[in-house]
Amino acid sequence: MSKKENIKVNVKKSKNKRYFEDTADENVSKKIKVKSNKRKDFEGEIIKVEQNVQKPLKVKKHFKRFRPQLDKRPKLPKEILKKYTRGEQVESSGVKTKYFKQKLQRKEIYLEYATEQAARTEIQLSEQQGFIEPGEEEITAEYRQADIVKNVDIQSAAKHFKLNLDFGPYCMRYSKNGRHLLLGGRKGHVAAFDWVTKKLHCEMNVMEEVADVSFFHVHTMFACAQKDHVYVYDNQGTELHCVKRMYRVNKMEFLPYHFLLATGNNDGYVSWLDVSIGELVGNFNTNMGGIRMMRHNPANGVLCTGGGKGVVSMWSPKIKEPLAKLLCHATPTSALAVDHKGQHLITAGLDSFVKIWDIRALSGPLAQYKLSLPANQLEVSQKGVLAISQGNYCEMYNNFLMAKKPSHPYLKHYSDSFVHSMRFCPYEDILGIATANSFQSLLVPGSGEPNYDALEDNPYETKKQRREHEVHALLEKIPSELITLDPNEITTVDVPTLQEKVDAKKALFFIKPPQVEINPRRKMKGRGGSVKAARNKQIVKDMKRKEFIANVRQAKQNIIATHKEKEGNDDFIPLVKPTSVLDRFKPKKTKT
Repeated sequence: MSKKENIKVNVKKSKNKRYFEDTADENVSKKIKVKSNKRKDFEGEIIKVEQNVQKPLKVKKHFKRFRPQLDKRPKLPKEILKKYTRGEQVESSGVKTKYFKQKLQRKEIYLEYATEQAARTEIQLSEQQGFIEPGEEEITAEYRQADIVKNVDIQSAAKHFKLNLDFGPYCMRYSKNGRHLLLGGRKGHVAAFDWVTKKLHCEMNVMEEVADVSFFHVHTMFACAQKDHVYVYDNQGTELHCVKRMYRVNKMEFLPYHFLLATGNNDGYVSWLDVSIGELVGNFNTNMGGIRMMRHNPANGVLCTGGGKGVVSMWSPKIKEPLAKLLCHATPTSALAVDHKGQHLITAGLDSFVKIWDIRALSGPLAQYKLSLPANQLEVSQKGVLAISQGNYCEMYNNFLMAKKPSHPYLKHYSDSFVHSMRFCPYEDILGIATANSFQSLLVPGSGEPNYDALEDNPYETKKQRREHEVHALLEKIPSELITLDPNEITTVDVPTLQEKVDAKKALFFIKPPQVEINPRRKMKGRGGSVKAARNKQIVKDMKRKEFIANVRQAKQNIIATHKEKEGNDDFIPLVKPTSVLDRFKPKKTKT
């Protein structure tokens, strides 16, 4: 037989490998291991294999953790992977059994894959925020809205508009995805529309004073705080419900992940309405007077309210005392706002100071600066642009974490009347301003988040997508009991309560029987004696003692049975050490 020749082979199928049996020579039978990427079953083919018969075929082993098509993509820099990493890998050397060691290794592979996928999403976020870049010896504060509109594209220029309204002053609110706008006038005018296409959903006059308006988790339902009660409408203007337990409400905030409508009324009461079941989950008095300023923290759902004493209080629906109090100003608070990430609190007082606080630390202010006039409205965009209104004059700063007030703001705007409400539009470079007789949509380049998650907030969602999103949001609703100042407390163990339970179980083995006190009824003369009374008292005591012994014995048996099941665990520590007859021969412990 020559060194190189054609060999006819028969194929034997195996579960994970293919074996080729050499049948050229009847006396020589060799198995050649071949690993193929193609998962096709074939049999009886003639394959040309050039090899030396004396030496078996050597095939290199390739270990691929993920799918082959993913390995062809370019590798990511270590800096980006470090940004999305979930910590160091767990060493499997301390794991005893082979099964759990392999399980731990598989878990680490999945975590590594998830880290890579999260890092690759950053490549897809190609859109970047764009601020105004001034020329030499120019200041961005000198640019007016007319100048900005002339230098932007037609689609962005159409987002700048002004509505002249006659039933003000107005309050306003954008929907969660930033596509829809809701306006409410003090004289009863309510309107909801798609502000991008200018398509009107509904417009009506409720013939009552409207203090505040708010969208729900979808734009098809919204609430209006009217003169006496809170009314719920759909996007056609049909009244769905009247919440009479919410009386004379001044401010409203909607918590989309908890499905809670939070309100503060003129008597100092804060209330939380679960719109999924239609019940109040919290309603109590803050004892701080009428609530005129209220914002919710998007990170933990805590409600922040400002008062006339310069104190900002934080509330949860299940606790009737404030979770925290922060003395922000020596004068009454005039405005407050919370940033998009829920990490910083911005407050303004009548002392003309604006202060930035770290909610996680609740210590001194991170930055503070003084204005020429007290601010009546504060708002922070998704990219950290701070808008401050002082009467009919509005200033915008492109970084709210500034150590001192810069000499010139980022942009300025003069309104025709007093500013009553102000909001940044999510995922758009738009600032909405509601005044006494108009609504203005201002262009603020660089204020909105350019990249949005379509599974979270989709401005271009269809009717079917909106319905699916509503169902998923309802299934993933966070209970109101989980609203705390520190959300990480949920994942920790309540050590004091756990220790109390352990101590109670330990004390059960050394508890003493209770003393039974009997005061017999005094009978008539000749109907009873002291001997009979003493006998009855002893009978009652014996019955109570036997009942107590039976209860303690049953409790001990339950505790011992539960702990016997855990004896296989290495971390198990018995509450009571088992005793033996030979324990009396052990040396006694000496006190040191």
